[in-house]
Amino acid sequence: MHASTKDRADLYRMVMDKHICPFGLKSLHLLKSKGYDVHDHWLTTRAETEAFKREHDVDTTPQTFINGRRIGGHDALRKHLGKPVKDPDAVTYTPVLAVFITAALMAMAASWATQGSPLSVRAVEWFIAFSMCILAIQKLRDLESFATMFLGYDLAARRWVPYAYMYPFGEALAGILMIGHLAPWLSIPVALLIGSIGAVSVFYAVYVQKRELKCACVGGNSNVPLGFVSLTENLLMVAMAVWMAIA
Repeated sequence: MHASTKDRADLYRMVMDKHICPFGLKSLHLLKSKGYDVHDHWLTTRAETEAFKREHDVDTTPQTFINGRRIGGHDALRKHLGKPVKDPDAVTYTPVLAVFITAALMAMAASWATQGSPLSVRAVEWFIAFSMCILAIQKLRDLESFATMFLGYDLAARRWVPYAYMYPFGEALAGILMIGHLAPWLSIPVALLIGSIGAVSVFYAVYVQKRELKCACVGGNSNVPLGFVSLTENLLMVAMAVWMAIA
């Protein structure tokens, strides 16, 4: 939806010395990109902001008015302009895709620099090891949330709760060691152990019990569904451990 040359938009947003509303900036950019004649009204104090909200009987800012009619906040504006609005509860594979694509590009770049080609055996090894490290970082960002979600389906963690807290450290350790082919006597059994238990746990929860759960693979606050992705993560660890043991 694009505005005609006569369409006027009045945007009221917080612009203070120590706070500039990010959704106000998004709304401003969206209105300008759609060709509206934007009148940008700054709410420069908390008192001014609260007075505005009372006057218009709204709970939040920014607020957009188009040709005198209130549209609402940033999400309402996106809907009015035919833009999608993210559902915070919707399942998504985006976090996992971001991890795997980034890890693959990192592995190819490292291979190119050291092997003279982006496609090599080392590139595949680095892809798996980099993925393990990045996924471990995601879990360690909020270890408590990860452990809580992980306990919902991991068989070993259910028997011994501390395992849920140890898992991401083991994944990170194995990944780091595998990047440099260091201490295979340690990295191989760690990756084999946690990868095998994880694969069995996911398979049992999803394909045997038919449970619909969220995956803790990218941390405890994700909306990634438990299933193929988590199974792949664990099977890659097992494959890497087996490969390093026979290579």
